[in-house]
Amino acid sequence: MATSVRAAADRTSPPDPPPAPGGGRRSRLYRWDLKASPYAFVSPFFLCFAAFGLFPLLYTGWLSLHRVELGGQAQWRGLDNYTGLWDSDFFWNALANTFTIGVISTVPQLLMALGLAHLLNYKLRGRGFFRVAVLAPYATSIAAATLVFAQLFNSDYGLINTVLGWVGFEPVDWESSKWPAQIAISVIVIWRWTGYNALIYLAAMQAVPQDLYEAASLDGASRWRQFVSVTIPSIRPTILFTVVVSTIGATQLFGEPMLYGGSLGVSGGSGNQFQTLSLLMYEKGWMTGALGQASAIAWVMLLILLLIGGVRLLAARLTKEAS
Repeated sequence: MATSVRAAADRTSPPDPPPAPGGGRRSRLYRWDLKASPYAFVSPFFLCFAAFGLFPLLYTGWLSLHRVELGGQAQWRGLDNYTGLWDSDFFWNALANTFTIGVISTVPQLLMALGLAHLLNYKLRGRGFFRVAVLAPYATSIAAATLVFAQLFNSDYGLINTVLGWVGFEPVDWESSKWPAQIAISVIVIWRWTGYNALIYLAAMQAVPQDLYEAASLDGASRWRQFVSVTIPSIRPTILFTVVVSTIGATQLFGEPMLYGGSLGVSGGSGNQFQTLSLLMYEKGWMTGALGQASAIAWVMLLILLLIGGVRLLAARLTKEAS
């Protein structure tokens, strides 16, 4: 009996590893290759990350503690650049503009993407064509899209003011006024990123088990009730992911406001009415040459993004505990 049990155990045990090549030196090389090869395969990523990610990050942090001018020597200033930002009206204006543009571009964008994904989730004729079509704005160049919308929102001959005149409204100064300019920039962001987020939502919706919809349908739930009670709870982690990613993108918004403002794009308009943190950082670093102040703005943006990531982790944990 014991012999049969031992034989069965021998048959179910994993096979022994192949023997190492003969010879002491060859055996040591074999063992070293077996342990070091995985690290060698992944080392290019870490080398690139250290050269193009970690080193610039640490060097920017070092610059933020110095007074650095283009072509000049660095002078230690400690936290003076950060306290200067605290006392700067331009910084608080850029931070407020970044927040307001982020809100009025992110919230409608994600709501429209959610509804669009819900429509594409049904079995429509030509569904593949529509899925590709919603991604076309994302594939469009930022420069091309912004220049087109700048013409549409032109205060003198733009199509938007022309249509508003047809229905009895006065022309709107879409560039020099604060809120109209921020709304115009938000429209560009919404147009470009709605389809991208819609496809992310669509992929999450297709992973929801059909049994849940069938059970809800048998209980008499309408399509709207199924969407609210089945779809939304099932894709809540994906919604949270898109909220965080869109918020990070809004914090780093640069191309759209810069190109929309034309010659005044770097300063965010004639009155800094749509200057974001990224534009202020660019202006400090490359227009005025204050690399230390620009580095301090970059680190403040990093801290804001880390705070957003921490809120996302906390929300995910609370959601997991609630479920």
